[in-house]
Amino acid sequence: MIQSTSSETDAAASKTALDIHDILKILPHRYPLLLIDRVLELKRKESIVAIKNVSINEPFFNGHFPGLPIMPGVLIVEAMAQAGGALLLTEVEDRGNKLMVFTGIERAKFRRPVSPGDQLRIEVEVKGWRVIPRRIAAKMHGVAYVAGQKVAEATISCQLIDSSGGRGDGSGAADDGAAGE
Repeated sequence: MIQSTSSETDAAASKTALDIHDILKILPHRYPLLLIDRVLELKRKESIVAIKNVSINEPFFNGHFPGLPIMPGVLIVEAMAQAGGALLLTEVEDRGNKLMVFTGIERAKFRRPVSPGDQLRIEVEVKGWRVIPRRIAAKMHGVAYVAGQKVAEATISCQLIDSSGGRGDGSGAADDGAAGE
């Protein structure tokens, strides 16, 4: 992981839109699990609007479902979490040493299928943010739309942890209770 400099952090935090190059500097995710392509709007510590262009070339369509490709709902929720992560990670100076991990998903609802050719518009609003020793915890509400119609929504809890945190000593026992994505 490349360490970000203070000027990179300041530049990311001051932008109100991000292209794929900016997103790659903020999020640790890479293909095939990077699920946002562009950020249209970013309001620091408040909200973010991101886009995912859904292509037939997505690897999950090979098995979900042959003959009727539908984007898995869990990946739509993951896209919401990544958008929220992009928002929150712009606030962190040493984000190269951090990971955003799920700690909870509540009230997830899936209303319509998302198919190849759709453009997923992901709107995430921060509902709560708190700093605890060596960690930041947040709760966000995400809503995903295709062509103006709501396709999914969920409330997501997450923590920003040191990248060595939560991995334990290799014995298989978690050392902090944080669940990974």
